[in-house]
Amino acid sequence: MKEDFYEILGVGKSATSAEIKKAYRKKAIEYHPDKNPGDKEAETNFKKAAQAYEVLSDSDKRKQYDQFGHAAFEGGGFGGGGMNMEDIFSQFGDIFGSAFGSSFSGFGGFGQTQNRSRGTNLRIRVQLSLNEIYNGVSKKIKVKRKVQASGVSYTTCSTCKGTGQIIRVSNTILGRMQSSSVCNICSGSGKTILNRPQGSDENGMILNEETVEIKIPPGVEEGMQLKVSGKGNAASGDGISGDLLVLIEEVSDEKFVREGNHIHHDLYISISEAALGVSKDIDLLEGKVRIKLESGIQSGKTLRLRGKGLPDMEGYGKGDLLIHVNVWTPKELNREQRQFFQKMLDDDNFKPNPEKSEKSFFEKVKDMFS
Repeated sequence: MKEDFYEILGVGKSATSAEIKKAYRKKAIEYHPDKNPGDKEAETNFKKAAQAYEVLSDSDKRKQYDQFGHAAFEGGGFGGGGMNMEDIFSQFGDIFGSAFGSSFSGFGGFGQTQNRSRGTNLRIRVQLSLNEIYNGVSKKIKVKRKVQASGVSYTTCSTCKGTGQIIRVSNTILGRMQSSSVCNICSGSGKTILNRPQGSDENGMILNEETVEIKIPPGVEEGMQLKVSGKGNAASGDGISGDLLVLIEEVSDEKFVREGNHIHHDLYISISEAALGVSKDIDLLEGKVRIKLESGIQSGKTLRLRGKGLPDMEGYGKGDLLIHVNVWTPKELNREQRQFFQKMLDDDNFKPNPEKSEKSFFEKVKDMFS
């Protein structure tokens, strides 16, 4: 039984086109081949997500699917499963790069021009603070990449005649069959080295340190992989340089814990402040905000400040700041303090009396994961 397209993308049947696009982009980044090299399951999930998006992003095809299901596309078409990686990147490549600008226009190496060799990709990790993620940041990183040595020259490969491919014709029971493979002499570049400068490798390449500026947009997440086109290793001849793949790592923040676009903050107050009420200044990722805590506030109370979290990469506004109130109980008391609290042991006003509207700890946990 084929999987439901809505379930593949993790959206409901009433989802808007913008929600479908956002869901597909999230799945595509999660299962992208550059992020999961050699992972066949991830590649399969990547293709499934593309299948689902190809149908659900088209209003006519979506209507047919809603009415007839997978049967509407049996017998052919991208939605029926007859697709490959080049189809996906040629049709939907803009979705991967839409949030990153021209420097991040898509991901790794599919659908490149044939008969041109391609340099290998380079991978680096960039650590970002929560403030840098909030505002976006430009980083200058030193990268060692292979480039063509000065004075190197190439000539057309005599084996493949510059095509980069070896064509073989064989006789079979079905007739003459033609197959092609990458030329083993020039590795598909169509060029062989004519003059190799001293100090360069067998392909006429040298290692060069270069400073690359990486512009990282606001709202990126841990594990996300961005791409700077053409800043990987160069290729021999007139080949295409590989890409610089940038893996995002978040540095733990002392004040905030991230949850998607929302951020959490633990606020500790004294018993006196909880009983009397107090105003507190909270440092945000940008600026400050003053909040007022009513008298009698209970430990575990959560205050939500809308729009004070992290920006969404797709431009859907900002997440929220959730402030968790914790009433601090002193660990040591002097004689006067101890006498006061001993007197309060039998005071009805100091005895726990939760209202029915107050949620228990387990109810709060359930709400967080529902």
